[in-house]
Amino acid sequence: MPRAEPVDGIRYRVEVVDLHAHLFGITLTVAAPAARQTLRLPVWIPGSYLVREFAKNLKGLQCRQGGRIVPTQQLDKASWLVDCAPGKPLVAQYEVYANDPSVRTACLDATRGFFNGTSLCLLVEGQQDQPHTLELVASESIAHWSVATGACALKVNKNGFGVYRADDYDTLVDCPVEMGPFWSGNFTACGVVHRFVVAGAPPSFDGAKLLADTQAICETEIRFWHAENIKNHSASRKKDAGQSPIPYKSYVFMLNAMADSYGGLEHRNSTALICKRQDLPRLPRTTLAPATHKQPEGYTTLLGLISHEYFHTWNVKRLRPAELATYDYTQENYTELLWFFEGFTSYYDDLLLRRAGLIDNATYLKLLTKTINGVAQTPGRKVQSVAQSSFDAWVKYYRQDENSPNATVSYYTKGSLVALCLDLTLRTEGKTTLDAVMRGLWTRCHGGPMTEHDLLAVLAQLGERSFAPELAQWVHGTKDLPIAALLDGHGIQTHQEPDQIAQQLGIRVREGNGLLIQNVLRGGAAEKAGFASGDEWVAVQPVGTSASGAWRVHTLDDFTLFAGNAAKVTALVSRDERLLPLTLTLPKASHAVRLAVRDEAMVNAWLSQTPASR
Repeated sequence: MPRAEPVDGIRYRVEVVDLHAHLFGITLTVAAPAARQTLRLPVWIPGSYLVREFAKNLKGLQCRQGGRIVPTQQLDKASWLVDCAPGKPLVAQYEVYANDPSVRTACLDATRGFFNGTSLCLLVEGQQDQPHTLELVASESIAHWSVATGACALKVNKNGFGVYRADDYDTLVDCPVEMGPFWSGNFTACGVVHRFVVAGAPPSFDGAKLLADTQAICETEIRFWHAENIKNHSASRKKDAGQSPIPYKSYVFMLNAMADSYGGLEHRNSTALICKRQDLPRLPRTTLAPATHKQPEGYTTLLGLISHEYFHTWNVKRLRPAELATYDYTQENYTELLWFFEGFTSYYDDLLLRRAGLIDNATYLKLLTKTINGVAQTPGRKVQSVAQSSFDAWVKYYRQDENSPNATVSYYTKGSLVALCLDLTLRTEGKTTLDAVMRGLWTRCHGGPMTEHDLLAVLAQLGERSFAPELAQWVHGTKDLPIAALLDGHGIQTHQEPDQIAQQLGIRVREGNGLLIQNVLRGGAAEKAGFASGDEWVAVQPVGTSASGAWRVHTLDDFTLFAGNAAKVTALVSRDERLLPLTLTLPKASHAVRLAVRDEAMVNAWLSQTPASR
């Protein structure tokens, strides 16, 4: 493909240097550089709150003007200063090693290519607001591949290689690029074209089902945010009433199916996703032994991920923390509001699957039960508030260790339960719903930056009272949430059933070739006995029996088999190549929560409610 015609502003040319060495080659052209021009590579990517040091993969930076090499000085881990002559374009060339299949960085091999601009594109300091173009080169080794991206195409070939345009640097790096021989399909939701591409799909993959179910999700979420505006827009379209209320012209889902992985990262008009290959929907079987056609259990998890990332199109990519109104790519960007942006999105992801008709009440309550028990079984909920958890995401949430369950709480899971409690409280009082509050926030903040004060203001306006006490206790405090009482008021009973053995003992383990202790929970029986993270639990012997009564254990089922009804056991653990006997006093049974429908009509009034009905 011929080189793109020169344009003003900032230009990036990305090509494959070596598939097997995982190397992208980047040429950056700055039409009008400063005399002392600083180039920086971001240290983090919006939506994933951890300094990831992308510059560690950049090598061989060399800068030229008019064919002459110009002095370049590295200032810090991710910044370079270039001495430039006036009036001449600056051309910087470098390579980036790309071998991370996650949604956050870049990956390149013989099967596919993927990158986020924050991993490849040096920021030209002082010119972030200039127009930026990205040229994707179809070299011989990948000429048969296709391209998927949410970037605005300027001049591309039938496979998508060519030149794309962005108004500024933020827009450029918010459009990840997927390249390869992927599966691709399209659907229209509320008049907007959506594309779905899947890399790594097996022959059994049912693309039509994935498209149909994703379309249902998208239409449900678009109507959640814009039902009334869409109705008005459609009714007056012939009168040229103006632009659609939907905040994007098209959307792209990019899914990488792998042997064992999971995750997603939201963008303004696209999302990058990863799932287990076995969780993809499957075509009905027509060969081999007859079998009942049933989708994988993990498919619901995949749909929840799609729902979550798509909801972020509104709730974090546009309606976002005021502290992140302008991104600082050089360091951490702190906010206490991730409990709202991630937590409330986590509340709505499964709820909107229910409203889209993709799961039933029983499945939704099963998913909610898992969340409730997960938070209740985390000792750190008594130590850290979700506001603190949000602020500390940079050093705690993304850097989990053996003590994390004792010291932290997830702003995803507890944040979703805060949303649940707010929604049920609003519905109980009969003034409004959380649905209306979310749309009220969108209107109040014009689909832009917001603060906790904005949330309180909309709650007070629509709920007709102050909700400051609830937020003080539920968001900034560490007391347990009134979940059971609120659910009971909406037709759902809370039953207790015995906890899993690991939870009763106060440990989290990895079973398989031995029984490895991963976490020891604060205040539990295992901590009192002296267990430590990293121990291998080798054997168990009920106290009072002879030495010949010791039994080898490989799983927790082995433990229950050999402990019997003993009140105490001797647990033999291996730690640092030493065998240590620990006296474990077996605790009284603890309990987990199980939810059940008591009043179907009351439950449906909440779970089946259409967005336009309130």
